[in-house]
Amino acid sequence: MADTSASGSPSCVERLKSYVKTQKGFILAAEILVSFIVIICYASSVYGGYSALAICEMIFSMIFFGIFMMDLDKQILVINWVWTDLFRAGIGAVLYIITSLINFIGGSGDGARIAGAVFGLFAGLIFAYDTYTIFLQVQSNRQHSAAPTGEKNSFC
Repeated sequence: MADTSASGSPSCVERLKSYVKTQKGFILAAEILVSFIVIICYASSVYGGYSALAICEMIFSMIFFGIFMMDLDKQILVINWVWTDLFRAGIGAVLYIITSLINFIGGSGDGARIAGAVFGLFAGLIFAYDTYTIFLQVQSNRQHSAAPTGEKNSFC
């Protein structure tokens, strides 16, 4: 039996605890939690089909949480993770807000549907804030990259 306590790499639980303390980790954990609450509300509603959006967004958030927590975004360089995360959060924000407004306006008499709509609006705001923070990250990366000077290199 090998001694696993002496290994240099942190365990998965330690990575989880330390990643949730970061801003991105906290936002992704909040997205997962609120999406789970929305799933419960819509599943207990008469119109349970609206839970599909919450299920998809929760799964996407869990995938990105795992990728960023395990630093796989630095190992898998084929995908531009910042832009992929920006599109995920932006699309999630728009879809949550639209779906929640539809359910909030047309949900008279169904308390679970209205509760799901309220939590869905909150989830839309969290996804929108995530989109904003990612956009700021993209902007700062563009400003720090070297700008072309217009000079031609001559090899003569």
